[in-house]
Amino acid sequence: MPKLVIREDRCKSCGICVENCPRGCLEILQQLNAQGYRPVGLKDAEECTGCAICARMCPDVVIEVWK
Repeated sequence: MPKLVIREDRCKSCGICVENCPRGCLEILQQLNAQGYRPVGLKDAEECTGCAICARMCPDVVIEVWK
């Protein structure tokens, strides 16, 4: 199973990764990070295939995908 590492402290909740995830595995969380943004989080880890589209689309390089 792939592992997503999301650096929530750097996320600016632009939502690009959420919109581009082909399996709908990501969501914007309710809690705020240190910058005052709602970071992205993994909603359904079992659906994630590790395609890394989210990591490639992120403008702030917040997501890493490990297989």
